[in-house]
Amino acid sequence: MRITAALPALACLLALAGPAPAAEAPRFQVDPAWPKPLPNDWIMGQASGVAVDAQDHVWVIQRPRTLTDDEKAASLDPPRSKCCKPAPPVLEFDQAGNLLQSWGGPGPGYDWPTNEHGIQIDGQGFVWIAGNGDQDGQLLKFTPEGKFVLQIGKAGPQTDSRDTSRLGKPANVDFDMAANEVYVADGYYNHRIIVFDRDTGAFKRMWGAYGTPPTDDKLGPYDPAAAPAKQFANPVHCVRIAQDGLVYVCDRTNDRIQVFKKDGSFVKEFFVEKNTRANGSVWELALWPDADETYLLNADGANNEVRTLSRDTGAVVGAFGRNGRMAGQFHWVHNLAVDSKGNVFTTEVDTGKRAQKFLALGNFVLRKRTP
Repeated sequence: MRITAALPALACLLALAGPAPAAEAPRFQVDPAWPKPLPNDWIMGQASGVAVDAQDHVWVIQRPRTLTDDEKAASLDPPRSKCCKPAPPVLEFDQAGNLLQSWGGPGPGYDWPTNEHGIQIDGQGFVWIAGNGDQDGQLLKFTPEGKFVLQIGKAGPQTDSRDTSRLGKPANVDFDMAANEVYVADGYYNHRIIVFDRDTGAFKRMWGAYGTPPTDDKLGPYDPAAAPAKQFANPVHCVRIAQDGLVYVCDRTNDRIQVFKKDGSFVKEFFVEKNTRANGSVWELALWPDADETYLLNADGANNEVRTLSRDTGAVVGAFGRNGRMAGQFHWVHNLAVDSKGNVFTTEVDTGKRAQKFLALGNFVLRKRTP
């Protein structure tokens, strides 16, 4: 009888309490001491790409050739001052910001890009590098120690988005390890996603916006009031593959994210800061490392902020950063990556020329990394 009498009171308490609160979206705080100073009087140029590997090591690709004479004065002949010298293009850091190793640049058997762009680490630890220089039409694969493994495509005059023998200023890549495939955001000259075998470089398939065949039709300047463009603009700046098989593509200057199945079938699109005219709002995406990959993190180098988006709806649920030079601010934030703890690493191009780390804060549960 006492149990029966207590039930209505319990129901009343539950009604007053309301539904259980939703999971908290992450917040972020800059770590101003990351990374530690580089050795050998080295200095970074434009830091164009960043990736995190299975050990939570942070890989940065930067552009030594973008340093001014003033910045690299110690490397001139004769030296103009005691600092500094260009660092090698590829830099590997630990979580504390210590430089673990460095390598990169021209070598036998491959065409090093004339303008370094993206870097990604696949599930076997291989390092993939893309470039968007005027003659860049290749994708490079190296061991973690910098030994050359594979080149897909070739350097030389640009062709068009129908050419499967080369790329067109590719921006970045992602991997389907189960299918042994590499997906390429291609790019600054072409207008497509193109997929290759990860071991042989054999062409598999490609598509443009809405899953249609890619074209190189001139779209004209972006107009937020116009109907959505029927083709990708330049650059097609990123590709990300979620655990559920959805493929997310950065159509940067069209201010949108398009979502596909792995066969190129169109699923949906989101617009992000749709009134951004400049050079686009969708520069980079990373998947939040919880069990459902609930969020997309979006780097926006025009508005100079990083947003947390609902992966399901594209709604903005958080943001950090603003235009500026202080720690935690950005100038042309170009790429980002997330480690297993939810910490975010960013890189900046143009005159930004740096990498930053943002510590994840909040009440959230992340998935365990699989061996």
